[in-house]
Amino acid sequence: MAKSSFLRLFPTAEGTKQYGAISITEGGDQYDLRARSRGLENQPDSRARDSSRKSTARQRSESTSSARNKLKRRLSASSPTATAGFSHSTSNTGGDLPFGSSDNEEILGGEVIAIGEASDSEEPPDNSAYPQVRASVAATDNLSASIDTPRMWTLSLLCALLGSATNLFFSLRYPSVAVTPVIALVIVHPLGLAWDRLLKAPDDPHDEYENGARLRNQPLSRRQNQSSMRRLRLRLAQGHWNEKEHACVYISSNVSFGFAFATDVIVEQSKFYGQDVSIVYQLLLTISTQILGYSFAGLARRFLVRPPSMIWPATLMSTAMLTAMHKSEDIAANGWRITRWNFFIVVWGAAFAWYFVPGLLVPALSYFSVITWFNPDSVILSNLFGVRSGLGLFPMTFDWAQVAYIGSPLLTPWWAAANVVGGLVLVLWVLAPVLYYRNALFSAYLPILSSNVFDNQGMPYDVSRVLTRSYQFDKDAYASYSKVYLPITYVLSYGVQFASLTALVTHTVCWHGSDIWQQSKKAFRKDSHQNKIKYKPLHSASTKPSKGRGSNTFQERGVGVSMGEEDVHNRLMRRYQDAPASWYLLTFISMLAIGIFLVEYYPVYLPWYGLLLSLSITTIFFIPVGIVMAITNQQSSLYLISQLICGILFPGRPVANMVFVTYCYISSAQGLKFSSDLKLGQYMKIPPKLLFKVQMAATLVSSVTQIGVLNWMLRNIPGICKEEAINGFTCPLARVHFNGSILWGVVGPARFFGEGALYRPLIWAFLVGAIAPLIACFIARRRSATSIWRKVNFPVLFGSLSWIPPATGLNFSVWALVCFFFNSFLRRKAPGWWGKYTMTLSAALDSGLAFGVLVVFFGVLYPGWEWVGRFDWWGTRVFKHGCDWKGCAWKTLGEGERFDA
Repeated sequence: MAKSSFLRLFPTAEGTKQYGAISITEGGDQYDLRARSRGLENQPDSRARDSSRKSTARQRSESTSSARNKLKRRLSASSPTATAGFSHSTSNTGGDLPFGSSDNEEILGGEVIAIGEASDSEEPPDNSAYPQVRASVAATDNLSASIDTPRMWTLSLLCALLGSATNLFFSLRYPSVAVTPVIALVIVHPLGLAWDRLLKAPDDPHDEYENGARLRNQPLSRRQNQSSMRRLRLRLAQGHWNEKEHACVYISSNVSFGFAFATDVIVEQSKFYGQDVSIVYQLLLTISTQILGYSFAGLARRFLVRPPSMIWPATLMSTAMLTAMHKSEDIAANGWRITRWNFFIVVWGAAFAWYFVPGLLVPALSYFSVITWFNPDSVILSNLFGVRSGLGLFPMTFDWAQVAYIGSPLLTPWWAAANVVGGLVLVLWVLAPVLYYRNALFSAYLPILSSNVFDNQGMPYDVSRVLTRSYQFDKDAYASYSKVYLPITYVLSYGVQFASLTALVTHTVCWHGSDIWQQSKKAFRKDSHQNKIKYKPLHSASTKPSKGRGSNTFQERGVGVSMGEEDVHNRLMRRYQDAPASWYLLTFISMLAIGIFLVEYYPVYLPWYGLLLSLSITTIFFIPVGIVMAITNQQSSLYLISQLICGILFPGRPVANMVFVTYCYISSAQGLKFSSDLKLGQYMKIPPKLLFKVQMAATLVSSVTQIGVLNWMLRNIPGICKEEAINGFTCPLARVHFNGSILWGVVGPARFFGEGALYRPLIWAFLVGAIAPLIACFIARRRSATSIWRKVNFPVLFGSLSWIPPATGLNFSVWALVCFFFNSFLRRKAPGWWGKYTMTLSAALDSGLAFGVLVVFFGVLYPGWEWVGRFDWWGTRVFKHGCDWKGCAWKTLGEGERFDA
């Protein structure tokens, strides 16, 4: 690639530095970037791409010098007080990647002009106050990057189609495997580069882009003289593969790869309840539940996306990967000079290769319960140090899949992880063993940790024994069989989930209530003229940077940061027209109308006001849940509370319970996913209107695709969703949700938490969750700004433990150790290395693991090779011997005995 010339920003005559654009101080006028583009393309030296590419190095230098001098004279003529400086770069902006360009350059004709916020050695004064954001997101915007191109749409929809079909296919199988969006992010990059190599030619005319869309400025006579094949090739070859197109493809994958929860409802209705569900019903249920979340995300942008304090840590891994793939840098970080891309490749290869060891050859390294191996039949050792049915008090594993089971520890701030550790110690390592060995709630007759529910003989509960042939609840059979009993960790998991819901509300009101109220009042006043607010350089922007922002040392803010502030990323996004709130509101109204029609017309047995209630629950909790997720990367689920509320209000209606949960829980979960992608779009400077179209198109394609694949599977796979199904297609997730619908929709919450019920004391957890944040808030507001009480976050402390079960103590303990090492110890000891490589390391480990899982599954396990069945040695069986794997109970019963007799 030709050497690049850069336009740098120098101090003006008044001594103020300009960030984000070239600004002329005379009369407050601004030098328009489009005008600059038109000025450059009129220069004969840089107009044609073919002459630029074929010129010699000396000619390129002269051309660059000429363009710079002419532009300098043009600027000087516009304002005698403005001074613009120019410097020539000798770096290859694309690194080792063809067609690469850095994210702070603008390609104009045959040259590259920087549109940085400042020079490389400086940061804009309003850069993010959060070091992890500054380490992963550039404070620049590439205005000339192509986004709305056939290449982007083709790759986006192709990923949405293939990814959603694959994940839906394997969701009905055990063991299953998931194709994550990170895989698409890695695979699509060489496809985008290959697209350019195959379709572009040296003599292609140069296309110009504004807001990601191509400006149609090619003379009509030239288009008419071209052959149809050449016109088609030029249409397909628009623009260049860049980080913005790459981000759009990743976002489309992110919103479509997860299988739709509604497909499980369809499987349960058709296979377990024997209902005949039409294709129209399936499409309406899937599309409405998937897209309603987008409405919540769009309407809550002011609270969850735009505030700089809402950093969404998981998106930083994506921006780090995109930066590594599209930008090359040579800045030393604590002595390390390797580029992020090369670092990513090395770590990715190592993670991919290593997975074959714990994932195939020596699985004992994954389930490393070494203490229990010395006495595998000891129930106490297994309970305390086991990794499958124990508390995991010995935090050691050699499998990244175990470390990152509850999310990558590198993405979570240490202060948030410390809250998780506090909850882990208090609930799992103190309360659980104390209650268990005191046989509270008959728990000593059950495993200390399990995902199953049990009967009064300590056996997994057989739901079929309390149902009639029409799947109605049989009270007499229930009375003669057994009540439902939960392991002690399951009981505590319900308790902390109850507490987290009320803690969400009081914590949000205490720390963010004032900001939410102020932003709500501004919403109706500002949204009407939001699109009229234009981008301004920093010195004349309406929002001033906070004191100290211009310093090289940034301090992370506490929980009381104002939502009204903005940073460089908000300001740069003013260049683009925002997606109107009316788009999201109309989407919500249309999906709500579909939902009401669905529950009233089809035999769902959920009244229309029940649907409104489910969405009301989402409305109440969406912003509090989103704030916690955006700050800490820990998500609180509405799954359990929606099951309980529906079970109380509409008892004996299992299908209604499933549909109620789907609209409540999935609207929230999808909304959080959409909010995260909107934040990624802000970080990558994607035009909001285009992002709306990308997300909506990907969601529609994935919904239709999954319904098509599901119906093919239900009609063509013999014995599907039965124990005798071929190749493991037993529908395990649908069966779990079916059991939940029986327990909460048929048996009902009243038999668990009603008057005289065994687990009724758990309802006090709601009160505990409501009071605890108020106490912490009261103490923190009377302490200094650096008080540890300002870091106490009870929604995180309670909500994160909802992973247990199926997560175990091992998953939490090793996760916390890794988080402490990187995000506390290493961040203090080697801040340069931490800032440059941590997010890239997380991306490489996650994607390398994902590829390893796919290769092991498809290449070794799925074909059913004969040698795999014979591969048996100490490293594949030692961890399966003993009580940890079997899930032994501390107290045992004799033949025919019942512990509640």
